[in-house]
Amino acid sequence: MSASTFTERLTRDNAAVVLVDHQVGLYSGVRDISVGDLKHNVVALAKAGQVLGLPLVVTTTAADSMWGPLIPELAAALPADLTVIDRSTVNAWDDERVVEAIRATGRKNLIIAGVSTEVCLALPAMAALAEGFKTYAAIDASGTFWQAKREAGLLRMTQAGVIPVDYSNVMVEILADNADPLAVDVYAALDMPFAVLVGQIADAYTKR
Repeated sequence: MSASTFTERLTRDNAAVVLVDHQVGLYSGVRDISVGDLKHNVVALAKAGQVLGLPLVVTTTAADSMWGPLIPELAAALPADLTVIDRSTVNAWDDERVVEAIRATGRKNLIIAGVSTEVCLALPAMAALAEGFKTYAAIDASGTFWQAKREAGLLRMTQAGVIPVDYSNVMVEILADNADPLAVDVYAALDMPFAVLVGQIADAYTKR
């Protein structure tokens, strides 16, 4: 039986991370997830992606006017030589520079997060899907302004065929093996509180 969209595995060779509009002005209106959790999750997604060698494409919209710069926590976590693409289009996929940057990664599986969920995440995720990419919406690394908008965005994306995921499960899927030399660094980047505690317990046990 051939693999379907839903069973193909994400790997270090077939996936890229796309972060859309994690900007201070937009964060000020987020209500469906705590701002602290949203910051934590998108930064962890970016860091773990880098540990695993995944290409990053990052974009803002109207950074010098309406919505302000990237949140500083994310800006600090990005590679120093990464160019953040600032655009005017509502849908990031309508900016040729964004599409070119994504195509240049050579990856067909896109892990996308954005603020807001129903616009900055959903619109490029569906547009990329329509052009032959497989798109995975990192829901807990995205946010919006009230619950109905979140639900509408999720429904529209899933009806179109976008696959909802969370920030950590896609990175763990890509890691694939806890014996991998990168495993400790990946889990450290993900910074899942329960995993940190388990690691501390294991460390204490081995030192007995």
